[in-house]
Amino acid sequence: MDLLSRRYAMQLVCVVDAIGPARYGDIEATFEEVSSSTLSTRLEELVDAGILSREQYDEIPPRVEYELTETGKELGQRLEPLLRWAEEIDETELATGQE
Repeated sequence: MDLLSRRYAMQLVCVVDAIGPARYGDIEATFEEVSSSTLSTRLEELVDAGILSREQYDEIPPRVEYELTETGKELGQRLEPLLRWAEEIDETELATGQE
């Protein structure tokens, strides 16, 4: 829970789930206001936790891809309803002007 409560952790799981094997640049493009160091740190933490796998290819330029592990896929399925609910609440608050 500690890792998932960190900023952008849940969103990263969902982004990698949606994109499939995802390169860093593709992931970074989905986050507008995240610093590279924060994004890199969070990806590393998710890899260390066994939620993401990281594959580095010996190419020029270097290529790295992130993909959900089986644990990560299960987590992504469980996060989907929560994130949908949060989006609905945000939309309702915007429509009614409540916070």
